[in-house]
Amino acid sequence: MKKSKKNTENQLKVIENRNIFLKLSKYEMPEQGVSPKDTCDIIRSELQTQGNPALNMASFVTTIMDKECDEIIHENLGVNYIDTEVYRGNLEVEERCVKILGNLFSAPDINKVWGTQCVGSSEALMLAVLAHKRAWKAQRKAAGKPFDNPNIVMGNDVHLTWVKAAIYFEIEQRIIPLSEKRYTVTAEEVLERVDENTICVVGVLGTSYTFDYDPIESINDALVELKGTQGLDIPLHVDGASGAFIAPFLNPEIRWDFQLEQVKTINTSGHKYGLVYPGIGWALWRDESDIPKELVTETNVLGFVEKSFSLNFSRGGAMILAQYYNFLRLGKEGYTRILNNLREIARYLAEQLAELDEIEVLRSAEFTPSVIIKLKSEGSFNAADLVAALAVHGWVIPAFSLPANADHVNVMRLNVKEQFNGELADRLVADMKAALAKLSDIHKRPYEKVRNYHPR
Repeated sequence: MKKSKKNTENQLKVIENRNIFLKLSKYEMPEQGVSPKDTCDIIRSELQTQGNPALNMASFVTTIMDKECDEIIHENLGVNYIDTEVYRGNLEVEERCVKILGNLFSAPDINKVWGTQCVGSSEALMLAVLAHKRAWKAQRKAAGKPFDNPNIVMGNDVHLTWVKAAIYFEIEQRIIPLSEKRYTVTAEEVLERVDENTICVVGVLGTSYTFDYDPIESINDALVELKGTQGLDIPLHVDGASGAFIAPFLNPEIRWDFQLEQVKTINTSGHKYGLVYPGIGWALWRDESDIPKELVTETNVLGFVEKSFSLNFSRGGAMILAQYYNFLRLGKEGYTRILNNLREIARYLAEQLAELDEIEVLRSAEFTPSVIIKLKSEGSFNAADLVAALAVHGWVIPAFSLPANADHVNVMRLNVKEQFNGELADRLVADMKAALAKLSDIHKRPYEKVRNYHPR
C-alpha cells in the first residue's frame, strides 16, 4: 500500500527531530539555537519518564489550580515581587493575604500582625528562627548576661529544615526523641529541656512523618506557667507548613494559633493545603515589634527606598496573586468543602487498606488527608520492596523509617490531594493487593527462578 504524503512528512519530521536531538550536547550550549517547537519537543521528550502528579502520594505540594488562575499566573510571570514601587498592586495583595491569614490564625490585634511571603515554609521558618535568636541575644545583652550559647527545643518530628536552620544559625538543638507508640512531643518533655538560653520552642501542626499534631495548647500552657513561676518568657513557634491550612477549616475547636499567649510566630505553606502551586510560603508574627529592627534592611538600588526582611531579593510575584485568588474564589466554605472531601477520601482509603492482612494502618486521617501504614511484619520483603513494586504501576509512595527513638518503625505515607479521588483509591488498593501477592509468591520461590525480577 502506498504511504500517504502526510505519513511520510510525519516520519521525516520524527527523523529530523531525532537528528536535532543527537546533534545537541547535553552539557554545552549549542552554537546555533533551535526553533521554539523543536525545543519544546525535545524538552517534553525528556519529561516523558516523570511520575504522574495524580499518582504522586509522596508530596504535599499542589499540582492543579483553576485555568482562570493559570491565566493570572501566566500574565504575571515577569513581575519581580521585590520591585514594590513599580508593582504596587502585588504589594497590596500580599498585605491583604497577610491580614487574611492573621485573622484566620486568631490574631488578637490584626493591626499589629506582620508577615511576608516566602519561597516556602523553609524560608519562612528560617526568618522566624533568625528573629527569635536576635531578640533573645538583645535581651541577654541588655541584661549583661552571656549570649553565646542559644538553644532551640523541638521534637524529632520536625522537618529537616529545622535542623538546617539550627546548624546555619549556630543554635544548639535540644531534640525530644519519639517512641514507638507516640510520634509527637509532650509539654513535660519540653519543660525538661528549656532554660534561659532557649530562643524558642517549636510545635508542629502536621508532621512530615505521620501528620500528627503536637499538643501545642498544652505546651503553651506549660510555658505560660513557667513564665509566671520563673520569669522565663520563652516564645512558641508553630510550624504549620501543612496543618495551618487544615485545622482552621476542619478542626476549629483545636487551639494552636495566635489565640495562645506564647505563640509568637507561625509559618505555613501556601503551596501545600493552601492549594497553590509551588512555591509560596508565609511567615507571620503576632506583633511586628517582635522583629528586631536591625534585621530589616534598606536599599535604594531600584530607585526608591525598599525595606526587606527575607533571605533573598528578587522573586516572582505571581504566586502571591494565586494565593489571593484562592482566598477570594474559595472562601472559608470552599476550603472547608475541598479539605473535608480530601479527608473523607483518605479515610475511605484507610478503611480499604485496613482490610489487607499484611497492612497495619497507623494513622487513618483523623485530622488531615493523609494515611500512614506499615507492614505488620517485614520478613522476606519490606516496605521499600512494596513501594518499588507499586512503582511499576506508576505510584509514587515514600517508605521511610521514623526518627529516633522510633527508627525501627518503617512506614509508608499516602497524601491525598485534589487530583486523587475514590476511583484512584480503589485502584491503589487493588494494585497493593497484587503487589503483596506477587512479592509473597516471588520470595517463596528459589532465587534462580526469579533472579530476573526487577520491581522497578
